[in-house]
Amino acid sequence: MNTIFSLQISAAVILDLVFGDPRWFPHPVRIMGLLCTRLETVSRSIVSSPAVAGTLTTAAVLTATAAVTFSVLFAASLLSPFLAQGVAVCLVYLSIAAKDLAVHSKNVYRALEEGSMGKAREAVGYIVGRDTADLDRAGIIRACVETVAENMVDGVTAPLFYAVLFSFFAAVTGGDPIIFAAIGAMCYKSVNTMDSMFGYRNEQYLLFGRSAALLDDVVNFIPARISSIFLIIAAFILFLDWKNAYTVFVKDRLNHASPNAGHPEAAVAGALGVQLGGVSMYFGKAVLKPTIGCSRREIAAKDILQTNTLMLTASFVFLVFMLMVREGILHYFL
Repeated sequence: MNTIFSLQISAAVILDLVFGDPRWFPHPVRIMGLLCTRLETVSRSIVSSPAVAGTLTTAAVLTATAAVTFSVLFAASLLSPFLAQGVAVCLVYLSIAAKDLAVHSKNVYRALEEGSMGKAREAVGYIVGRDTADLDRAGIIRACVETVAENMVDGVTAPLFYAVLFSFFAAVTGGDPIIFAAIGAMCYKSVNTMDSMFGYRNEQYLLFGRSAALLDDVVNFIPARISSIFLIIAAFILFLDWKNAYTVFVKDRLNHASPNAGHPEAAVAGALGVQLGGVSMYFGKAVLKPTIGCSRREIAAKDILQTNTLMLTASFVFLVFMLMVREGILHYFL
């Protein structure tokens, strides 16, 4: 059973690397986004306090995601246990975004190599939350590198972490591990989606989005730190400066407004020998971020490709580690 689960999780990862995010398919994250919008409207209409309305919305979206995922898998199991397993594998696959992250960042790289700053700004605008209209070449590259480093957690390692973590419920209930893995991955994506939609520090969402942002910080706490360690290991595998990656990680990992995002960014900055952070524009306002890493050289377009390689290598080693830990725990304790 353990070998089967490892193969199923590996199949989900391979599906993402091959197909990415199929635009024609009603992706669960888009459905979660619609649910967030609808429930925000309802909660604000019945509760005067933005903070309470936000908390109710967060709880409702998370509960609805778990319930719908379970219902879909249960319905599939009534037809065939193999169908339920197939659906579960697909849901885990849809929770991962490694290929899309690599593809979108490569689009930025290609635009820069073509010398088209307009296309580069447009391309990086698809994957960052900051204003991109006035970014210079270095700013575009820095934004892209930071986003790939940070979103490695949101889009790859954290969904896999919760998929493996939730699979342990099967040992207690006697259920199928991949079913629980799919529920865990989807619940994580609902939290991440809510943070993306509500976690803004502006007048509209400062209070309303507080619960979603806090919950996202909590669920990413462990994955962000484990992922950073594997980025350092990946730097060693790729003959990059893994010692500097470790040094910058220890020194600068807390130089970020987010309690989690600075960890992978610091590991990547150290491995590449570049400096991240600095001034960024959000909603027309300049935000000065603490710097991460020391600039040994000017950041270059090739750093985007190198960051992708770091992200993919670290994610692979992370997955192998998680599956091995799961195997060991089940063998010795359950």
